[in-house]
Amino acid sequence: MIKGKAIKFGNNIDTDQIIGAHHLSLATIQAMAPFTFEHHAHFITHFTRGDILVGEENFGCGSSREQAPAVLKERGVAAIVACGFARIFFRNAINLGLRLIVCAEAAEIMELDMLEIDNDCLRNLTTGRDHEIEPLPPFVREILDCGGIIPYLQGKN
Repeated sequence: MIKGKAIKFGNNIDTDQIIGAHHLSLATIQAMAPFTFEHHAHFITHFTRGDILVGEENFGCGSSREQAPAVLKERGVAAIVACGFARIFFRNAINLGLRLIVCAEAAEIMELDMLEIDNDCLRNLTTGRDHEIEPLPPFVREILDCGGIIPYLQGKN
């Protein structure tokens, strides 16, 4: 089970907003992570490790850089809930073991609402409302349960 407060974003959050291209020359994901969402004051002010990012449509669009989901995982994002994700971002996040939740009603979630994710249920503890989420295919759940594609493949040997 995942429980954390919502850090809210809108539509078309691109990978340049997550981690600016000018930080990609840093040597490690750990060195890049402090610059995550550096131009989003609500993230800088309210985010704590274990929180849940909430977006609307097309979260993770733009460049296919793997560093975007990597810095989110490094910062301790527990999950990302959105109405929809850019395809490459979605797959990169799954491969890195970052949980993504597709929820058609994500736009209804407000900044700092307390959320709980348990299997295929998203519960807004602030409003008392349950939100339907799209279940992940079993093989994707396996990858996430292993912590990403590399641990998943190592376990297959």
